[in-house]
Amino acid sequence: MIRLALIIATYNRAEQLVAVLESVVRQDLPAGEWECVVVDNNSTDDTPARFGAFVAAHPGFNLRMVCETAPGVSCARNRGIAETTAPCLAIIDDDERINPGFVRAYADFFDACPDALAAGGRIVPEYVTGRPAWMSRYTEVPIANPMDFGDAVRPFPAGRIPGGGNMALRRSAVERYGSFDPALGRVGGKLIGGEESDLFERMLRGGETLWYVPGAVMWHIIPPEKLTGDYFRRLCYNVGVSQRMRARTGRTYPKAVVRECLKWGATLLLALTMRPCKSLWLMRMRYGISRGLFSRTDD
Repeated sequence: MIRLALIIATYNRAEQLVAVLESVVRQDLPAGEWECVVVDNNSTDDTPARFGAFVAAHPGFNLRMVCETAPGVSCARNRGIAETTAPCLAIIDDDERINPGFVRAYADFFDACPDALAAGGRIVPEYVTGRPAWMSRYTEVPIANPMDFGDAVRPFPAGRIPGGGNMALRRSAVERYGSFDPALGRVGGKLIGGEESDLFERMLRGGETLWYVPGAVMWHIIPPEKLTGDYFRRLCYNVGVSQRMRARTGRTYPKAVVRECLKWGATLLLALTMRPCKSLWLMRMRYGISRGLFSRTDD
């Protein structure tokens, strides 16, 4: 019986997809108890061929690929959810790897906690060319979203939610609260995000608890092109845009503006305690987010 489906959306990352699949087939849960659904979101590289070769080399696993032509990670994830009838779903990205106990950790958690609807695990950044000197723990968040709340299962701390590349849901959560909003989430090279924030905010408003499952570990692979000044500028701007879009939809934009003003105060105080290079990038982050939040377009 399939206890859990692992869903991976992918777009033009054939080599990275194979790398994450290498960690997927090392899972310690028996292969008959889980499946992996890869959703190809209009890739123009050799993703289908590379995936087919990988499946042929690993015949003992439930690995399959479907194609979603509607662009965007939200559409791809929603297609993955629709393609499986598994009672529990774990969602990861195509630029990471997972530990051998990842699938078991989530499957066992949902078995042990029948009232739990959503969970997330550890996220460990892995920098291909090393962690840059300008990065502080604050500027690391939009790039890598590191997450470690200890070694015990527990509710997520206030103000924190599972990361988009390491989250798990019961199917009943989607049936009750809906799936990912296609208006949010990355489409091609566009860096709009917030689709998981939107979903988890709906669940929190419904009184649900988000659970931290430390046994589900994901390493987020950060290549050097995601550490450039241009990428960071575009990323922070789009963080602000996604915050504005969610606030407009939820009619909480005035509150979002007040929160951003308060964050500016905290940012200025923090900047005084850091080395100049880290202070500069922290200010760039806050400025970029504010620019996106206060903008009138989604470009």
